[in-house]
Order: sequence, then C-alpha cells, then structure tokens
Amino acid sequence: MKPVRLGIIGCGVIGSSHIEAASKSELTDLVAIADLREEVAKPLAAKHGIPKVYREGEDLIGDADVEAVILAMPACVRANLGLKAFGAGKHVLTEKPVAMYAGEVQSLIDSRGDLVGGCCSSRFRFPESAGVVTDFIATGVLGALRVIHCRALRPGTGPPATSPPEWRLKKALNGGGIMSNWGCYDLDYLLGITGWTLKPKMVLGQTWTVPPKFSAMAAPDSDAETHLAAHVRCAGGTVIQFERGEMVAARLERAWKIVGTEGSLELQMRPGGENTIVYNKADSEAGVVTETIWEGEDQWDATRDGLVDDFASAIREGRPPRTSLENALVIQQITDAIYESAETGEAVRIP
Repeated sequence: MKPVRLGIIGCGVIGSSHIEAASKSELTDLVAIADLREEVAKPLAAKHGIPKVYREGEDLIGDADVEAVILAMPACVRANLGLKAFGAGKHVLTEKPVAMYAGEVQSLIDSRGDLVGGCCSSRFRFPESAGVVTDFIATGVLGALRVIHCRALRPGTGPPATSPPEWRLKKALNGGGIMSNWGCYDLDYLLGITGWTLKPKMVLGQTWTVPPKFSAMAAPDSDAETHLAAHVRCAGGTVIQFERGEMVAARLERAWKIVGTEGSLELQMRPGGENTIVYNKADSEAGVVTETIWEGEDQWDATRDGLVDDFASAIREGRPPRTSLENALVIQQITDAIYESAETGEAVRIP
C-alpha cells in the first residue's frame, strides 16, 4: 500500500503521540507538522525527520504534498480547521471530543463528500481485548441486551506538582470537562463493542464541578464538570447506565459491564496490568455459570498506533475509519443531551 502523505496539526501531548505513531508506521509518510509554538514543533521535526514545519494549521492544509491531516488542538478550533481541510480535499482524523456540539459534527459530515473523516474517540477499541469482546458480543450469545454499565471514578488528591492545563476544564476551550476528556472514550467503547446497534433516544443526566477540597487540581476559573451521571434509554429498551468522574471524594473504581437476557460480560476498557474478560452464562439448570474467555495484558501502544494505521488504511481502502463522523455524531448527541438535562433538570430526547 502506498503510504498516506500525512500532516499533523498540534504538537502537544496528544499531537506528539500521533507524531510518534506516524513516524514509525509503514502506512504513512509524515511530511509536515504545525503548531503555534515553533519552539515545540521544530525539535519534534528534527527528532523524527519531518521535512516541513508550519506555524499555522491553515498553511499546512494548503500544502499540496499533504493528502490527510490529524487535528490535535483544542476542541474550540478543530471544527473550523476540519471544514477547511475537507474544502481543500484532505482526509481528516480529529481528536476527541469530535467538536463543541452536534451541529459542528453535522457540518463536517455535510462537507466531507467522498473523503474519509473520523474521530480518535475509538482509541480504546484497538487493544486486543476490545476485539475479543466485540466478536463475542456479535455472536449474539448474550441474547437481547438490557443494561450497559460504565462506572469509572478517580479520586481527588492533594495539590498537583505542576499547574493544571488551562484548557482541560474550560467549556469555551474544550466543550466540556470529564465528558470531553474521558466520557467520549467510554461511550465510543460501549457503542463500538456492541456494533453501533444501540440507538439512544432519551437522556437524563447530572453533572458536578470539582469539589471545594480538591479545587487546587483544576486551573483557576474552571467551569466544566469533573463528575457526571447519566441514564441513556435506547430504542428497544436497552439502557446505558453511565458514571464518570475525576477529583471525586471516592475510591478508585473502574468497571464496564454488558448485561443481556442470556448472559453478561465483565470487562476493562483501559490497558495496563493483567486484564480479564469474564462471561456469566445463564443456565436453566445451574443458574449462572462463570468463565474467563480472555486474559492478558493490553498494550497502551495499541491505542496510539492503531488510530494512525486505521486512518491510513481507511483512506487507501475507501472505507470509514473505526469511528466515523456519523458514529462520533451519536456520541456528541448524547453529550449535548447530558449537558442540557443537567441544566434543565429534565430528560432530553435525541433526534
């Protein structure tokens, strides 16, 4: 396969991760990077042998040698650059959250044409365990799906050693807080491993900002949520029970579960350490029979390298990437509905 001539806009922590992956991938030729901070971009270019460095993302988009771009800058400016990239005939992979609100995602879809467009919220569906559980659910062995669980909480700590990033908990910069930073991963994972068959119809949600005793963990004037809980009812009666939080007055907890009429799965989304997928099978004689269907250690590198390789393959094969813009729109619609429900105190219908 002819390597895709790639440009990456944004050289922060996540942009640097994309640069690392693209530099070693046989499916891409990283020809240009861009960042407003030249003192950051130029050393990265020198380290990885990248021939072109731009200050402005629009200048990289205008480069005829670039056929595809990865957008890795704050959410508040990504949609505009995505529209410009599609307008210039470039394929686009955007970081998460896909946009500030659902209308921006729809604009990207409307402008994409025959180009490839996708979102990096698929990151946690590239490790081995995610593929195993996706294939297992697809067999239908769980029966009709009833409840999809996610409860992932990270406790608050003392004051951080370095200043918290300004953008992370600012609505105007990031579109939201923990929902934008981690919640979109959870929803992408759960909707993705169930084959994008769930169709969310109604959301009841609540959000909370950082508790006073942990306020030092957030940048001054942060206004986005650090904790959320939501009940998402899907067509056919399947329910997503979702809680995600950081800086919470609770112990560390991470649990994802899929419950159907014929059985259930217990699993972990995050790589790191020994991981197991537990299958609980309904048996009319024995009750519930439990077995481990996979165990191993997922690698963090898969969450990085898989995105870039999948994007390049999608371009050459003429298919959508692991999470298409249409998939990302569903996640953004749920996100918007959680925020609206938290503000109004009422359940919100999704179109």
